[in-house]
Amino acid sequence: MIMAEKNNVWVFIQQDDGRIVDVSIELVCKARELAGRLKVGVNGVLIGDNIKAEAAKLFPYRCDEVFVIEDLRLKDYQPVPYTKIMVELIKKYEPQIVLYGATTVGRDLGPRVASNLKVGLTADCTDLQIGDHVIKDKTWTNILYQIRPAFGGNIIATIVSPEKKPQMATVREGVMKLSQPVKNASGKVTPVEFKLSTEDFPTEVLKRVREAKRVNLKGARIIVSGGMGVGTKENFKLISDLAQALGGEVGASRAAVDAGFIAKDHQVGQTGTTVRPNLYIACGISGSIQHRAGMAESGKIIAINTDTEAPIFQIAHYGIVGEINDVIPRIIKAFKAKA
Repeated sequence: MIMAEKNNVWVFIQQDDGRIVDVSIELVCKARELAGRLKVGVNGVLIGDNIKAEAAKLFPYRCDEVFVIEDLRLKDYQPVPYTKIMVELIKKYEPQIVLYGATTVGRDLGPRVASNLKVGLTADCTDLQIGDHVIKDKTWTNILYQIRPAFGGNIIATIVSPEKKPQMATVREGVMKLSQPVKNASGKVTPVEFKLSTEDFPTEVLKRVREAKRVNLKGARIIVSGGMGVGTKENFKLISDLAQALGGEVGASRAAVDAGFIAKDHQVGQTGTTVRPNLYIACGISGSIQHRAGMAESGKIIAINTDTEAPIFQIAHYGIVGEINDVIPRIIKAFKAKA
């Protein structure tokens, strides 16, 4: 176990209402993989109030040490004090990589920290690797490859920032796989005292208003998604009918959402939710790279489309060429006959 030494891999551990959010655990798993390549340790930074017990959730995923900063005023995310804490800790311990979830909080905090430290930051990464980089006669070894879609998802860009550390990135939710938790794993919780003045809190959270999620795509084992090929908002009921029959959730392509067929909560893809269900049924979805980026790692993919050349067939395990108005009712009837 490697504690807080220089050049470790760090993860900002986001909490919401005193509970660690899923993307932070996903990032700890990726951080452990990167740290293994670099032969260094993994540290987390957890900021909030009365949250020390939450740190133990990270140890089964092989986080070595968690810095815990507690203050009643830090219960909810506040840009100024959170940035101050992260900057001071990074300056003291000098990690070589710092990762943030590409959430509302991470997308706000990461750039602030990068600006203060005058280092690079790549946003919305979908993969992270370790490798070497050569510019003219200079070679950097074991640097962070920050990989993300670019130009509207038409290309995949690999970005490096080798000249200054830490190398920082925000990472999309759901793209990093959870590793198998280690039973009886242990780690170190290190409370950190920070003197925060009233000037560090120029804003105050008066009230939080939340809208309950209408769909849980990340946790769904079966997802039936519809695209522009569905044709109309009325036809989209076929997608819902099939999802209901199979006990799954309803997904959609960005084109279907933009057309008003269904709410954005259901969007799967680069600008939506990244999913890995056991079964993904793509109905009337052409399979653009943006959509495939969010569902290509599903256990089994069934594609229904009238276009035999649709890109979705390239990654589908089973393809059905036909009209959804004809195919979907037959699937529902066959499933109910065997149920």
